[in-house]
Amino acid sequence: MSKTMKAMVYYGENDLRFEERPIPTILAPTDAIVKLTKTTICGTDLGIMKGKNPEIESVAREKTGDFNGRILGHEGIGIVEEVGSAVKGFKKGDKVIISCVSRCGTCENCQKQLNSHCMNGGGWIMGYMIDGTQAEYVRTPFADTSLYHLPKELSEDTAVLLSDALPTSHEIGVQYGDVQPGDTVAIVGAGPIGMAALLTAQLYSPSEIIVADTDQNRLDMALEMGATHVINSAKENPIERIREITNGRGVDCAIEAVGIPATWDVCQHSVKEGGNIAVVGVHGQKVDFALEKLWIKNLKISTGLVNANTTGMLLKTCCSGKLPLEKMITHHFKFNDLEHAYKVFKNAADEKAMKVIIDYA
Repeated sequence: MSKTMKAMVYYGENDLRFEERPIPTILAPTDAIVKLTKTTICGTDLGIMKGKNPEIESVAREKTGDFNGRILGHEGIGIVEEVGSAVKGFKKGDKVIISCVSRCGTCENCQKQLNSHCMNGGGWIMGYMIDGTQAEYVRTPFADTSLYHLPKELSEDTAVLLSDALPTSHEIGVQYGDVQPGDTVAIVGAGPIGMAALLTAQLYSPSEIIVADTDQNRLDMALEMGATHVINSAKENPIERIREITNGRGVDCAIEAVGIPATWDVCQHSVKEGGNIAVVGVHGQKVDFALEKLWIKNLKISTGLVNANTTGMLLKTCCSGKLPLEKMITHHFKFNDLEHAYKVFKNAADEKAMKVIIDYA
């Protein structure tokens, strides 16, 4: 086997390079090395590319005194190439889904199912604090608790979305938003996270799901995937329209699925008394928090990073065919075309892109 591989590497703001890197090796007995067969690009990867996470470089320099780039990506499926001596649940040749969250499973936070804040060096680290999945091989820490066996009956494209998009939307949007049967829900942002929230919210039988976005193509897709109402925020005031749909009350749950001040503002002014605002979007700047209006409304506001503690359940649900995730996948690219895939995903509105799949074969 060659000692090098191709990978997408972040060196700083707007500085990505598709280049040769060393193939990763086992560093701890709980590690596994996985040969990727499919990966994808996440909105978080674009945020990193645009300089939203400068801590990637600063933390690396603090630890080692140097920064040699970071391989991006935290999603994907593949075949186990090698396992550490302590790995019991996986062996060479197993087909696996890679979770975006690595968890030891034994620390205080993991015992509370707060896996994203694993105290033993886990959490969201791949493509962030350690090299990620946009490469031919990836080292996955805590393999026994951070990989999932890939069922034969599950579409491999769908399996990629179980790494991050689906559990993130379900846990941080729908569950934290406490969506209940009969509720009214507003999802602000119809990207992959918003669409995954739309699909998983329907598992809880809300009466209405309103989706707001500025991209009419995505809104049309939202209607096909179960939205009861859509709002083109470029053409009408989403706050006024949400209130109109809900007879002036506002919604029981507002899910913020973008991570910019404008979408936060829609959510905070669109939820009714006793409701929930669930922030799923990754925010890189301050927002205006209208506490002078919200304090009296008995609201719950939640934020968070996915813990991936519902991935197993969602995997079974996908195998049953109850979540038509394949509708979210709009583009396929070969691994060697990863640079072009980034350009397409970066210009998603013009390219009518939702979720892109990168195929290695």
